[in-house]
Amino acid sequence: MDELLGGHLRMLREAAATGRLPGRAELDDCRAAGALAAERGASVRALVEAALAMAESVSPTPLPALRRTVSALMEGYENAQRSALRQEEAARREFVDDLLEGRADRLAERAEHFGLRLAETYVVAVARPAAGAAGAAGVAGAGVATAAPAAAPGDGGLAGEAEGTARRIEDALVARFGSHNVLVAVRDGMLVCVAPGSLAVANGEFTHHVRQAFAPGWRVGLGRAHRGPGGVVTSYREGANAIELGDRLGLRAPVLKAADLLVFPVLLRDRAAIEDLVTSVLSPLLEARGGPEPLLATLEAVFASQGNQTAAARRLGVSTRAVTYRLERIRRLTGFSPDDSTQRFTLETAVLGARLLDWPAHPLH
Repeated sequence: MDELLGGHLRMLREAAATGRLPGRAELDDCRAAGALAAERGASVRALVEAALAMAESVSPTPLPALRRTVSALMEGYENAQRSALRQEEAARREFVDDLLEGRADRLAERAEHFGLRLAETYVVAVARPAAGAAGAAGVAGAGVATAAPAAAPGDGGLAGEAEGTARRIEDALVARFGSHNVLVAVRDGMLVCVAPGSLAVANGEFTHHVRQAFAPGWRVGLGRAHRGPGGVVTSYREGANAIELGDRLGLRAPVLKAADLLVFPVLLRDRAAIEDLVTSVLSPLLEARGGPEPLLATLEAVFASQGNQTAAARRLGVSTRAVTYRLERIRRLTGFSPDDSTQRFTLETAVLGARLLDWPAHPLH
């Protein structure tokens, strides 16, 4: 510390002898010394105590000069600390971008710096605030993810205050599970949590903190466990896709598991077949008075209630008689009835396909 504060001591001795206060160049030297102390890992307390101890050797102690030099030392120290934090945040954002996009430039080496061992199996949880609603902990203006997250260098509405939300959630998870087990970051308008597949409880804890941080309407999508850097990318996309599918299908659950939704990507994989099914089975509903939407909603409610028409009526907020009438109308128009097991499966698959394809809002070709 003595070699860092040599200039500080000379300034104090000169001020004691001449009464002249340190000038701009001399104070810049003090700021540089403070920054160097921070880079070497010295504490600010040790820096100030060393500066005050040197001042005791100068008689009489020039208090105005001492105040200026100590202030400059602390300013340089704090500036260096802020710069280091900014660099760390920039490196973190770059690492998260590279990890979730599958760019492999020294990925394993960089992952160790952030506490991840990429040879392990990981699960990615993706949390999205309510669409069009402000979060409860500084996540106002957050964007909505798409089914296949696009590469984007920034995070738009979730920058700034939401970075603080991500840090608070990560601090809570690290306090419980350790720094080598979780990574929380802001990505594509969502919070992303990467945790080992063997630590399933971490996903539940992450969801708990999301519930506290976001306004009602939030959603969490859980990818499946996959191994290696490519597995992290896959799990991330599965989590984001689960949220997108939940929106398309009108699912009510706030937490959606990709493992529970595997049938839907299968349906979409053969788009021509699902379009043909929707058109063949449901297009007659376009002739219904009031349009097809009330009839589609009735089918969804009946399927969600395992065929219980009374429960379906409660879901819809209509009478049981209205549900019975609508189901009969569907049978007459389409020739399919949910009372028949084979026809029920065809109808349910067609309704799911319609929701996935946003039919009839988007006509099929």
